[in-house]
Amino acid sequence: MDENFISERFVSAENISNDEKFDYEVSIRPKTFDEYIGQEIVKENLKVYIESAKSREASLDHVLLYGPPGLGKTTLAMVIANEMNCNIKITSGPAIEKPGDLASILTNLSENDILFIDEIHRISRVIEEILYPAMEDNALDIIIGKGPSARSIRIDIPKFTLIGATTRAGQLSSPLRDRFGVLLKLNMYSVEELTDIVLRASDIIKIGCNLDGAVEIAKRSRATPRIANRILNRVRDFAIVKGDGKIDLGIADMALSKLGIDEIGLDEIDRSILMTIINYYNGGPVGLDTLSATLGEETVTIEDVYEPYLMQIGFLSRTSRGRLVTHLGYKHCGIDKKD
Repeated sequence: MDENFISERFVSAENISNDEKFDYEVSIRPKTFDEYIGQEIVKENLKVYIESAKSREASLDHVLLYGPPGLGKTTLAMVIANEMNCNIKITSGPAIEKPGDLASILTNLSENDILFIDEIHRISRVIEEILYPAMEDNALDIIIGKGPSARSIRIDIPKFTLIGATTRAGQLSSPLRDRFGVLLKLNMYSVEELTDIVLRASDIIKIGCNLDGAVEIAKRSRATPRIANRILNRVRDFAIVKGDGKIDLGIADMALSKLGIDEIGLDEIDRSILMTIINYYNGGPVGLDTLSATLGEETVTIEDVYEPYLMQIGFLSRTSRGRLVTHLGYKHCGIDKKD
C-alpha cells in the first residue's frame, strides 16, 4: 500500500499534514508536567531524576521513550527540556544520513542541552558507532583522510542528554539500548485521561465543548491523544458549520458518523478486515498472505497499521494458523458466531 495513503488515514496514530497545521494554528502542546495529562508513573519518576540532576548541577541521564505512536513522546521530551531549563535540538533517525550530520549537531550543543532523536531505531549502524563515545565520554571520534594516511582524532563535546523515541524498542541494538540510563514506556490512555485532554485542547483553541461531547470524542480516539486532538479539530468544523459553534454529544456523534468512525474508534478499513475474515473465511483462521491478497493490501501494512488496535481491543487474535476474529469481533459486527 502507498505510504502516503497510510499516513493520511484519519485514525492513524502517525503524524499527518493536518496535525502540523493544527499545532501551528494554536500550540496545544503541554510545556510542563502539570499541563501534561496522563503517564503518571512516568512523570513521577522523571520528576525525581530531573530534581536530582538539577541539585547536582549535572545533565540528565540519557532517556529512551518507547511505546505506540501518538502518545506524546516528542511532547514529553519538550517538557523535560523546559523542566531542566535547557535548550532542545530535535531531529529524527532517518534525517541523520552521514556521520558529519551528527557531528555538526553535537558540536553545536551547549552544556547540559538536550538532543532529541525521534525514530531512533532507524539510525544507521555507522551513526550508532559515533553515538557510543558521545553518550559515554562526551567525545567524538572522527576519521580524517583515507587509506594508509587516515588517522583518528578525538573531539570533546559538551555534556548533553540524548532523548531517544521509538515505537519499536526491540529494533534498537543492545549496545545502544544499554547506554540509556532511563528507559520509560508510555502506555495507552484511558477514556478519562483523553476526556481531560480534549477539554484542555478545546479551551486553547477557543471552542465550547461540554463533558458529554468530550467523552464521545475520547471514546472514539483509540486510546491515543494525537487522534483525539485530530478528531477535535474536525468536530470543531462541524460545530461551526452545522451547529451553534459548540461541541456537544449530538454534534460529536454526527461529525464522527460522517467521518466513518464508529463508537469505539473503528473506521471503514478496520470493519472491512473483520468482515472479510468472517464472510470469506468463516471467521478464520486465515494466513496473513491470503488475507493480504483478498484485501489488496501489503502484508506489512496489515500487520503494522491495521492489526494492532484490533488485537488490543480483543476483536482479532493472531494464532500459529493465522488471523481469527473473536467473539467480541463478531458481536461488534452484529453477527452471531457459530461455534
